[in-house]
Amino acid sequence: MEPVVSIRGLRKRYGQVDAVAGIDLEVQRGEIFAFLGPNGAGKTTTVEILEGFRTRTAGEVSVLGVDPAHGDAEWRNRVGAVLQESNAEPGLTVRESLQLYSGYYRAPRDIDETIALVGLDEKADTLAPQLSGGQRRRLDVALALIGDPELIFLDEPTTGFDPSARRTAWHVIDGLRELGKTVFLTTHYMDEAEQLADRIAVIAGGRIVAEGTPGTLGGRNRMAATIRFTLPEGTGADDLPAELRALLAGEDGRVTLTSDTPLAHVGALADWARTRGIDLPDLDVRRPTLEDVYLELTREPA
Repeated sequence: MEPVVSIRGLRKRYGQVDAVAGIDLEVQRGEIFAFLGPNGAGKTTTVEILEGFRTRTAGEVSVLGVDPAHGDAEWRNRVGAVLQESNAEPGLTVRESLQLYSGYYRAPRDIDETIALVGLDEKADTLAPQLSGGQRRRLDVALALIGDPELIFLDEPTTGFDPSARRTAWHVIDGLRELGKTVFLTTHYMDEAEQLADRIAVIAGGRIVAEGTPGTLGGRNRMAATIRFTLPEGTGADDLPAELRALLAGEDGRVTLTSDTPLAHVGALADWARTRGIDLPDLDVRRPTLEDVYLELTREPA
């Protein structure tokens, strides 16, 4: 199947500076793809080229089988976008806003169905400027969906949201996959990328530095796990079995072990504690988080 987005050797130069320095990327139909990177990494420039808003210096780009630099009205009917910042239509309700935007498309979605999809049923007759921030963002998604696009660009869709509003937005975005839409997501929230994305690419210094699933990005699935626990008073790390003492990475009130095979070592720890009648109520086992991996991938050289 032809990818929805295909990039080969994409480069964007400003004077002597390469904002995008020859990247390759593909996004498959029906997936939620997260594009991550620090400010100034080339993320926004890349997305604007894909949306047809910015010209490239070199490389090949195909979006829905079309070079976005030459995308016509028919191509734009197949693409939706939620920008990082947008203004509500003054004087229009939610329903009236969708009625206005639906007139721009050849075959728009049903308005009431779209309102229900983003969870604004009870706000359909509310003036758009009177919506809360989270409700306003849901209206943005509805406006991007009204043309029934195949591909949707979501640029920082939950910036400034409280935790509850972010969770609601995630539910809406996740539902786009069930509609068969392809989503190109940019976000600074690692938990958002981990929750929503099928695949992730990280750009830094104008280059793709890692690509994979949330669980495998940057070799995350192969990284050592940290096992932490507190031993009861009178018991120290020196009392642990030799195989666990060999993993000792620190003891600062809590014992820290580093393990490439945490399941086996947690089992050995549990057997040792059981034979001694010891409880480990704060036992914690974790691999590096997606944020840990991202920060390592994007760290600037000292």
